[in-house]
Amino acid sequence: MSSDVVTVVRYETPGVVRTLDVAAKALLVLLLGLALANPEASGLQGKGAEARAIGYPLLAFAIPAVWFFSWRERASFPWLADLLVTLTCFSDTLGNRMDLYDRIVWFDDWMHFANLGLLTAAVLLLTMHRSAGLGAVLERALAFAGTAAIAWELAEYAAFLSRHSERQHAYADTLGDLALGVLGALVAGVVVHRAWAAGHLSSTAPQLEHPPVAHTAAG
Repeated sequence: MSSDVVTVVRYETPGVVRTLDVAAKALLVLLLGLALANPEASGLQGKGAEARAIGYPLLAFAIPAVWFFSWRERASFPWLADLLVTLTCFSDTLGNRMDLYDRIVWFDDWMHFANLGLLTAAVLLLTMHRSAGLGAVLERALAFAGTAAIAWELAEYAAFLSRHSERQHAYADTLGDLALGVLGALVAGVVVHRAWAAGHLSSTAPQLEHPPVAHTAAG
């Protein structure tokens, strides 16, 4: 009689990544708390502050929750992917707090490009094996980015844009945001694939790592 003993592959993560992830989460919660306490100073007044206060923590803590309940016995905690997701929430909240969306003309465009790129990179790290070809990586990047970009624009419209004076210009802005988001996702796909090919990154999806299996005799 024999049984299979699965050896789980664990990966070391640089301390700076772990530190940045924890710090970004703490600052995000702090900024959102301040936004709820004083919406006028947060830069989120009239921009769906309540929706962000609920949605951003759910997104920022989604990976830790899934890992704890489903992955912790099979894979290391995906610190880098978690940091990338947290940064998207934190950067948007901080940008509004510092009034960068109104003070810098191109800041909103940059955020759509960069944040969807960060989210796409996280999804690729979590769901694909590092041996995947460039075509497969870009295909998944485009599939995720298109869905996520449309979902964001719908959520943005429902949360505040439908009642905002800028809604008359929303069509052109939405098209630009979608294009920039997809472009950011494509760049992220190329960067992740090249990093995998160079051996600088490992995929973190436990079901795709195919860890070695050791067989031991059972009495």
